[in-house]
Amino acid sequence: MAEEKSRILIIGATGKLGHYLVNASLASGHPTFALVRETSSSEPQKAQLLHSLANAGVKLIHGSLQDLESLVKAIKQVEIVICAIPSKNVLDQKLLIQAIKEAGCIKRFIPSEFGADPDKAQIPDLDYGFYAKKSEIRRVIEKEGIPYTYISCNFFTRYLLPSLAQPGLNTPPRDRVKIFGDGNTKAVFVEESDVATFTICTVDDPRTLNKVLYLRPPGNVCSMNELVEIWEMKIAKKLEKVYISEEQLLKSIKETPFPSNSEMIFIYSAFIKGDHTYFDIEPSGINVFHIFHVF
Repeated sequence: MAEEKSRILIIGATGKLGHYLVNASLASGHPTFALVRETSSSEPQKAQLLHSLANAGVKLIHGSLQDLESLVKAIKQVEIVICAIPSKNVLDQKLLIQAIKEAGCIKRFIPSEFGADPDKAQIPDLDYGFYAKKSEIRRVIEKEGIPYTYISCNFFTRYLLPSLAQPGLNTPPRDRVKIFGDGNTKAVFVEESDVATFTICTVDDPRTLNKVLYLRPPGNVCSMNELVEIWEMKIAKKLEKVYISEEQLLKSIKETPFPSNSEMIFIYSAFIKGDHTYFDIEPSGINVFHIFHVF
């Protein structure tokens, strides 16, 4: 007899990553639940999306990250909680953690991270608390003794990659390209659908319990020089390369108001400081490609 799949509650199911998580959960045969606000039905676009989720087999549960009672009620119906809310709202998970503790039934909590490992980031004075807030949530989870998995996937492919990491551009340049630093530091890009698939794979796996799960697909680990070379081969043309030093980039970051400097901050983190790749994964975490073979 096949083992019963864990019941999964996804918070942020109407977001892009959340939608992929829902699809991956359903495809894996998990009973899938989504937390939705009462007001969502009054927003036509959200209402249509929620209708499609319900038709796909998702059970919609009304609740809010600001309402402890509704959270506890929702959590008591499941065994796994995955949160995929926007990074700007990451501290809203504090009440969720309290609800998980109170419900006492959760086998695994996957908080809203889905980026670079916040405990490894080396830009504490530049990121306006972006990583500090995620680290703060980790410490609350650990203090409360809640079983967890942290997903570290670095950049989504839709962020920076389409422009070859050129701030302010949406498409890759065809004449002149900026190379930050020496261009040899490597960053990691992962498709959101793949992030979702690996996330769902981890929920019942004891090897990933209380661990950081790193997604570093070998073919998706690229330096700026490598990205530019791939693009030059694609368009059969050499680009003029303008090298931007660490000092120049830092100057631009400090002279540009937030959030207009956000792309430059994350370029600095990944392609200058090497925050995606400067450290060995083991023993602080697990390389997903060493344990899962889903592709």
